[in-house]
Amino acid sequence: MLTRLLYLARHAEQDLTAGRESDAEEPDTGLTARGRQQAALLGERLRGRRFAAVHHGPLRRAAQTAELVAGSLPEIPVYASELAGDHLPHDTDPAGLPPAYANFLAQFSTAERVDGPRVTAAAVRRFAGPVPGEAPDGEPVRELVVTHSFLIAWLVRHALDAPERRWLGLNLHNAGLTVIRYGPAGPPNLIAVNDVAHLPPELRGTGLPPDYLV
Repeated sequence: MLTRLLYLARHAEQDLTAGRESDAEEPDTGLTARGRQQAALLGERLRGRRFAAVHHGPLRRAAQTAELVAGSLPEIPVYASELAGDHLPHDTDPAGLPPAYANFLAQFSTAERVDGPRVTAAAVRRFAGPVPGEAPDGEPVRELVVTHSFLIAWLVRHALDAPERRWLGLNLHNAGLTVIRYGPAGPPNLIAVNDVAHLPPELRGTGLPPDYLV
């Protein structure tokens, strides 16, 4: 078995001023100018690492982020995958949760409560854990997944073997980097969580609630 280094990045800042015809549903729009800067700097951060692949969700903000990052990773294959999409990771029981979380969970439809956890379970099977095979040079297998907060939060929770509801409240910076190491022996290791060292101060903190800024 080979060690997997799973690099997880939340998409860069989404342009919410474009394509909105109504307030009923968030539009599938791309990145702001600031978001494009964030993505390019994330690519620079990862330049020189040997990746097996870059995966991204189907929404435009994730696809554009992956494209800009991959510009610094020449000859690395890039794949769109529903497994990296924006979906509810767990049909969490709201009983005993603070009202804000209960209200948040109430907005998801019955279909989303079924389909989201199913896709998330498939994502865990695909991206978590060591990789079968042998490498003569002992080099770990690195994969980058450009995705959304929910999946990153779920994979962090999964790595820590925390209670299922603990994915709630884990908020990620736009273009923030999380790295999980899955070795052949022992539990997963969190190498980095929400790392934004590649972003200057003026590009940090986007995508976070105001009271999360430090």
